[in-house]
Amino acid sequence: MLPITEIAKKAGIDEQYLEPYGKYMAKIDLKIFKALPERKGKLILVTAITPTPYGEGKTTTSIGLSQALNLMGKKSIVTLREPSLGPVFGIKGGATGGGKSMVHPSDQINLHFTGDIHAVTTAHNLLSAMLDNHIHHGNALNIDVRRIYWPRAMDMNERALRSIVVGLGGINGGVPRQDKFVITAASEIMAILGLARNYRDLKERLGRIIVARTRDRKYVTAEDLKASGAMSVVLRDALKPNLVQTTEETPAIIHAGPFANIAHGTNSIIATDLALRLSDYVVVETGFGSDLGAEKFLNVVSRIGEFNVNAVVLVATVRALEHHGNGDLEAGLPNLEKHIENIQKFGLPVVVAINKFDTDTDEKLQKIMDFCKEKGVYVAISEAFAKGGEGTVELAKEVIKAVDEGKTQRYIYDLDDPLKVKIEKVAKEIYGADGVKYTPDGEKAIKRLEKDGFGKLPIIIAKTHLSLSDNKKILGRPTGFTVTVRDAVINAGAGFVVVLMGEIMTMPGLPKVPAAERMYIDDDGNIYGVH
Repeated sequence: MLPITEIAKKAGIDEQYLEPYGKYMAKIDLKIFKALPERKGKLILVTAITPTPYGEGKTTTSIGLSQALNLMGKKSIVTLREPSLGPVFGIKGGATGGGKSMVHPSDQINLHFTGDIHAVTTAHNLLSAMLDNHIHHGNALNIDVRRIYWPRAMDMNERALRSIVVGLGGINGGVPRQDKFVITAASEIMAILGLARNYRDLKERLGRIIVARTRDRKYVTAEDLKASGAMSVVLRDALKPNLVQTTEETPAIIHAGPFANIAHGTNSIIATDLALRLSDYVVVETGFGSDLGAEKFLNVVSRIGEFNVNAVVLVATVRALEHHGNGDLEAGLPNLEKHIENIQKFGLPVVVAINKFDTDTDEKLQKIMDFCKEKGVYVAISEAFAKGGEGTVELAKEVIKAVDEGKTQRYIYDLDDPLKVKIEKVAKEIYGADGVKYTPDGEKAIKRLEKDGFGKLPIIIAKTHLSLSDNKKILGRPTGFTVTVRDAVINAGAGFVVVLMGEIMTMPGLPKVPAAERMYIDDDGNIYGVH
């Protein structure tokens, strides 16, 4: 690794805006925006087909692509999300790439990094504490304890905390009520961190968070509780993006960490905006498949950040396609086909990146190549894991061709569409559903949100990442199905409506054999098993 000051020079970041966290990590002062020119870079979005539970290598591909662009004489920065400790200790593992396409120092990034996720957890629970404290000390706002919406948060997979009771400590222990925990990546504050443009925007968004209703059904916000100022103080440094480096010393900006199956699934607007001002090609990774991270980036994040995506890389693997074909690669290809169509519906060129594994045969790889060529899309085999930038040059060449098409992205829905119309357009156009059903609670929630004036906001649909449908057991390219909306909630601070489909949970659980069981530290303090 190079000293972080050298990486900053490569990126064009003056040392006066660098706040080092040790030798190899640093935060970037937001004052840098006053010294930088307007955006000049081309934006490349990296998504995937419907993944297996282990992921298909989007982060590795994103890093390898950025490294390849730099090898070709282009100036490129990769922008990524911060890893959550939940997946790190669970089944999926860390989120720093792999092999010769990683961001470093990977162990530190996968664990505590610069403390951003801890800050989000703290700000979230500070609001929880101030809410219950207000009720305990007389409840001047007349909050109805049966209508409290704000949960607790922690950055861990902990199923036992999905539904809890608080306030059981007697007269000085607060007011007893039902509560729950969400994983920090699902916190509205994580979404706000990813969407805020500056400190003023951060404080205003925090103030708009709705925590409860009064007994006469009026909304209670964080600003009403006088909590937004302290929350913004806690998040001051967390709003600054983090600079690290890849295996080949390419600058990487890593910032914010919302999941794409339960949140909007991309790094911060600040990080992407900064990279677009510093480099010619910005590679931004979004979570899971095109039905989740890419849809949300293109319909929501790009609107708020005023971004125009120039090309989309769609990561596919033999493993995932065989998974969707119950062992038959060709039977799994319709899943890839649907994801290609999804990106094309946004008016953007698609570049399929076949992430090669050692076990893949040439025959299987060629079948995917031939299929993509039949569909008229760009395609290349990526060996980012094994060969780094050199193994991703062919992909980079195809990406440049796609960018040079000069396409301008479209949206799937209009903000003026009613909430049900937005949900139906995403369900039919992106998931391939025949229609949308609503449970009584879902129907009631949508009507309430429309009545309360939130109908013009964009939507974030929370659903399984393991299927194009809302049922994780339905693989491939499902047809003849409907999706079910069981609830909808307002994230007024973030500025979107969250629509809950299927059995998706905002607090995951650990698997039977979690990755945490394989981790240890030696006598010299070296860490093992964090991948």
